[in-house]
Amino acid sequence: MTRIMTFAILLNLLFCPAADAQDWAREKLEKSPRHLEWVDVQRNDRKIKCFVAYPEIKGKATVVLVIHEIFGLSDWVREVCDDLAKNGFIAIAPDFLSGKPGEETAKYNSVDEIRKAVSALPREQLSADMAAVLDYGKHLPSANGTFAAAGFCWGGTQTWLAMTSLKGLKAGLVFYGNPNASLEEVDKIEAPVYGFYGENDNRVTSTVDDTIIKMKDASKTFSPKIYKGAGHGFMRSGESPDAKEPDRAARDDAWSKMTTILHNLK
Repeated sequence: MTRIMTFAILLNLLFCPAADAQDWAREKLEKSPRHLEWVDVQRNDRKIKCFVAYPEIKGKATVVLVIHEIFGLSDWVREVCDDLAKNGFIAIAPDFLSGKPGEETAKYNSVDEIRKAVSALPREQLSADMAAVLDYGKHLPSANGTFAAAGFCWGGTQTWLAMTSLKGLKAGLVFYGNPNASLEEVDKIEAPVYGFYGENDNRVTSTVDDTIIKMKDASKTFSPKIYKGAGHGFMRSGESPDAKEPDRAARDDAWSKMTTILHNLK
């Protein structure tokens, strides 16, 4: 390999790491026959950029608020929205790094910059942004009046926040996210929470027992599932072309369970 080629590859990894890691997700999006669009949701002086995927069905559909990972609104998260639409749901994924002019996930130069920016987002702002996006979903002509939230990793933690702070959600689907501060506010939860965890992800999975106790004490429904041999982020890694078998199996089972739960909401 020449020095010029090596330098070009290094530059590409430096400036486009998140995109390059998910070429397979982008390729699936580009082939989607469904209606996909970007919208701006206004909240006071903030304009939240959102990706919306619509199903190809005759009737109205359940709306799913999709909350991205600590990597921001990536190609994979948008592909999750498209897959949800394929299964008959309207999926809306806010870019929580947007809100002010010129700000969004795509503007950052590295994954580490995105991690730092997402980690610094205040809970009050996140809750208000999610409420605005949910309100947008409630006014969609094709929405059937049923709403749920699903989040991954950092987004799993924010799904707990959504369940404790937003009204009208019929279910929360938490994928390997710690409840953190929301654990002290579970009495505010109005609907069942379903958790999906990897056995080899002790940082997160070790919090499940305390969560079970807190939710039970508050007379709330919490149904966790721990997948043997799966690691953190198995919903994404399990879909990758080079996925390890435990992650792939966990992803397939969790996806099936999630869509079944969503289809049965009323």
